[in-house]
Amino acid sequence: MTKFLLTFVFILSATVAAQHPQDHHAQMNVRGEKAMGFDQAATTHQFSLHDDGGTIQVLVKDPKDQTNLAAIRAHLPHISKMFAAGDFSMPHFIHEEDVPGTEGMKRLRDRIAYAYEDVPGGGRVRITTRHATALAAVHQFLRYQITDHKTGDRLEITRRGGD
Repeated sequence: MTKFLLTFVFILSATVAAQHPQDHHAQMNVRGEKAMGFDQAATTHQFSLHDDGGTIQVLVKDPKDQTNLAAIRAHLPHISKMFAAGDFSMPHFIHEEDVPGTEGMKRLRDRIAYAYEDVPGGGRVRITTRHATALAAVHQFLRYQITDHKTGDRLEITRRGGD
C-alpha cells in the first residue's frame, strides 16, 4: 500500500508540475490583457537586446485590427513613462513575481532613457543606457521577458540597428 501511495503521489506531482508552465503562461496572459488593455492572443510581443539597451515591441497579428492597435499605442507610451519614473508594478502584476532586472532599473532610472515610437502594426519602446550596471539590469529584464512570454526572440546582444 505504501509503495502504491508513493507511486500515486509521484505521478500526481509530476502531472501538476508538467501542467504548471502552461497554466502560468495562460494566467500571465489573462493578467497581461487586464493590465495592458489589449488581447494577448491577437498581438505579438517582441524583445531585443542591444549593446546600448534593448527594445520592447508589440504588434497586432491582423493588420486590420484597429482596436488592439490603438490599445498598444496607448499602452506603450504609458509603460515608457512608468519605467522612467521607476515604476515596475505592471510587470510585477503581469508575471506575479519580482521581475529580474527591475530593482536595478529602478535604482538607476536616472541613467536609463525610454523612448516610445509608433511602428507599422504597433509600437516600440527603446531602452538605452551607457551605464554598465544599468545595462546589465536592462538585459536581465529583457531576457526574462523573452523567456516568460515564450517569444523565441534572441537572448544574445546585438548592435543597435538590428531591430
